[in-house]
Amino acid sequence: MTQASVKFGFWILTLAFPAAALAAGSGSGGHGPASGPPVSPDAPVLFHVGPLPVTNAMVYTWIIALVIFLVVRLGTRRMEEVPSGIQNLIETAVESLEELTKGLLEPKVARWAFPLVATFFLFILMSNLMGLLPGVGSIGWGHPGPGPFGVDHVEKPLLRPPTADANMTAAMAAVFFIMSTWWALRYNGPGGLIKHIFGVKGGMKGWIVVPLSLIFLFIGLIEVISICIRPVALAMRLYGNIYGGESVLTIMLTNSPLGLGALPFYFLELLVAVVQALVFTLLSIAFIGTLCSHVEEGSHSTSAEHE
Repeated sequence: MTQASVKFGFWILTLAFPAAALAAGSGSGGHGPASGPPVSPDAPVLFHVGPLPVTNAMVYTWIIALVIFLVVRLGTRRMEEVPSGIQNLIETAVESLEELTKGLLEPKVARWAFPLVATFFLFILMSNLMGLLPGVGSIGWGHPGPGPFGVDHVEKPLLRPPTADANMTAAMAAVFFIMSTWWALRYNGPGGLIKHIFGVKGGMKGWIVVPLSLIFLFIGLIEVISICIRPVALAMRLYGNIYGGESVLTIMLTNSPLGLGALPFYFLELLVAVVQALVFTLLSIAFIGTLCSHVEEGSHSTSAEHE
């Protein structure tokens, strides 16, 4: 468990810092109460550290990472043979994710991918759930309203869910693309990867291979396009669902009496928070599996399992 927590920490930092670098190119945000979307698509900048702009999504990313670190630390500080409390929760989560990964990938590839996909799930789940906490997205700077600290319209929230910022989802997708490409090269070798994508499948031999080679070459080009589109699909699916949910909750909170219209959508967003974390993780595992497998080569697969 201690080694797993160290790996989780490494991947959390890996996700947090690319997000900071990508967010440097985003605008400062802000929109008027009478124009633009209910939630600004770009994360507003709160302050600068030298030339680096720090957005509210980056600040909340660090808070979420700190919460995960503290929970893992508390749960693994005094390991017991019969787990209970936080240790039991952590071991259940880790073992479930490990079984899921091993059930979809070859053992060798599962060992490589498990720390990354487990971190994806835990970080996305925590980000989505903590994004629903009271005050997130609703406390900040804007037009003065009734009361000493009242704000009619929050233009620059203090905190923003990281998964509702396209910079963060793009950073996670970029990490996935880099690591999945490296694992594919490590598993197949450069020549083996080219054969895996463009080669004739099914172990066919003879003259039929000549016309089939042209067909599989075309299919391989489509596969290359698919591989390049996968990180975009991962990033936009997660961002679109969480950002859309934030927008719906904001509209219902501001356009219904006492914000009661947002209650059914709030419970729906709890479900979306879990489902989107699971979808991102499962798709990541599936995409890795398509590049790191030899379905038609049983002997190779058998030997790979024992490496």
